[in-house]
Amino acid sequence: VAETKAHGHARQLAAAAVADGAEAIVVLGGDGTSMQAATALANSEVPLGLLPGGTGNVLAGNLRLPTTVVRAVELITQGRTRQIDLGRLDRDDGLHYFGVACGAGVDARVMGETAAGEKKRLGIGGYFQTLFRVIPAVRSVPFAVTVDGRRIEAPGAMVLVLNCGVLIPPLVNVRRGAALDDGLLDVIILAADSPWEVIRGAARTFLNVVIDGGEAPYLRYARGGEVTVAASMTQPVQYDGDVAGTTPVTAIVQPGALHVFAPDS
Repeated sequence: VAETKAHGHARQLAAAAVADGAEAIVVLGGDGTSMQAATALANSEVPLGLLPGGTGNVLAGNLRLPTTVVRAVELITQGRTRQIDLGRLDRDDGLHYFGVACGAGVDARVMGETAAGEKKRLGIGGYFQTLFRVIPAVRSVPFAVTVDGRRIEAPGAMVLVLNCGVLIPPLVNVRRGAALDDGLLDVIILAADSPWEVIRGAARTFLNVVIDGGEAPYLRYARGGEVTVAASMTQPVQYDGDVAGTTPVTAIVQPGALHVFAPDS
């Protein structure tokens, strides 16, 4: 058992354990800590076990993992694993991976402005508290999003690059057909210039999951293996809840890069 001491420490601990011949790595934490460990395990045969202990535990929710630590441990001891895709980011400070999503715009601002104490005290409610505070100032900027060589120019308050479709498991699904093992990344570009337009865009996104209503002038979709997001005004970037500098950012899917303890897909 090793305790993380600072941001990035989970990656160092996991890498050292793999070098020492560990047969599996188990993380008690949230999506950020899990992805730090996953970075050390990507494209290896060493599986990752997830124990829910973070703010959102979104990746665990998409994998339909148990929501209590004891039950999650029981699943790990059964030894059943599956392979999932990861998104890869090459940033100035090195290589990073995401299992849920990376984003540019208001979502990254919310992640960056939510204090650790608020996340610990309120859980995912800490993010909503920050969102309600920043919504009045939400404005769209011109984005240029390139997906497998196809350029999309559209205004947006937020661009999401998704590795899975459910952002608040099991209730909030934002992309029909998105899967952790489909070898693709899904893109959502949402434009909004007022609180009402944020609500309108969110409602249309959720509705499209149910009836597949398609795009709207304020909502664009794309799907591919490599996604580059640039903006006319520099926007903050996040990946699985961790702030990662500013635009531009390129995400590349890594099919089947991670073995995880989980039920069948």
